[in-house]
Amino acid sequence: MEIKFSKYQGAGNDFIIIDDRSLNFDVNNEKLIAQFCDRNIGIGADGLILLRNHPRCDFEMLYFNSDGNPSSMCGNGGRCLVDFAYKLGIISENCSFIAPDGWHNASWSQDEITLSMTDIKEVEKIGDDYFMDTGSPHYVRFVDELVNYPLILEAQQIRFGNRFNDHGTNVNFIELHDDILKIRTYERGVEGETLACGTGVVASAIATFLYRKEHKNNFVIETLGGKMSVSFNYKNEQFTNVELKGPATFVYEGKILC
Repeated sequence: MEIKFSKYQGAGNDFIIIDDRSLNFDVNNEKLIAQFCDRNIGIGADGLILLRNHPRCDFEMLYFNSDGNPSSMCGNGGRCLVDFAYKLGIISENCSFIAPDGWHNASWSQDEITLSMTDIKEVEKIGDDYFMDTGSPHYVRFVDELVNYPLILEAQQIRFGNRFNDHGTNVNFIELHDDILKIRTYERGVEGETLACGTGVVASAIATFLYRKEHKNNFVIETLGGKMSVSFNYKNEQFTNVELKGPATFVYEGKILC
């Protein structure tokens, strides 16, 4: 079987994207998905995304981590999929789609994709840290020196700790610099650091809002792969109208024989 794919990246977070409106891709073949995502023996990516038809919106997004397992929402992957759908001619500048965490609206432009994210109704304070679900579970910790921070060691202790059991969590570390947040993220399923994480960026902006106790609701976040921005409304201890903005870049396309 021949599979056509496109490679995308959003602020360095990279994905294999496949048009699967014909429903030919075997979503239960975890080994094959993991092989595609493997950077040594496959194409290489942080995750794999399928675009499928949906009766109530423009398309459906199915997302798989690089270990081959189905996953929760991926913000950067969603933004890249919007650009993919636009170039297929499926959507115009505005669209809606279903993802693992539910309904999303998005708008396309040449320079960036704006994606609506899920409302955040609960944020848990754990010591000086924060935990929340922004479409995917995220733990956020503020640190003083991000560059030399022992990210893998600290993140794995949190990710595999008893607090989160078998499900685990993504882990973000933030260094504050005036109005810019610098962030590094460990992603479960990848089991390592990625250059960016959209749902992690959202969690980090919300954690910073609570940490600083400020009224600002628009943040610029600097990841290892580039800058993104997050905005939201805050009322009655809930975060609504959450939007994630940033680049979505087509890298190349190809075909796999399998």
